[in-house]
Amino acid sequence: MVSHMKTTLVIDDTIMARLREEATRQNKTISELVEAALRLLLEPRKGKRGPLPPLPSANLGGALVDIADREALYQAMEGR
Repeated sequence: MVSHMKTTLVIDDTIMARLREEATRQNKTISELVEAALRLLLEPRKGKRGPLPPLPSANLGGALVDIADREALYQAMEGR
């Protein structure tokens, strides 16, 4: 059995105007739109994202310069 509760909400005039327009456009009542919006907000998302896939990696052949060796680093940057 579905029960309905009547309640009063205080909604900004500009939001209410947009809500009326959208209700007319969708041929629905304002109550139907508000209820649908609340369901979206309160129900757990069905398509929750799982863990992200790992980032791609590539073997680039290793380091060409030991960055701890300042002279080797300068030589590599200046092309000496």
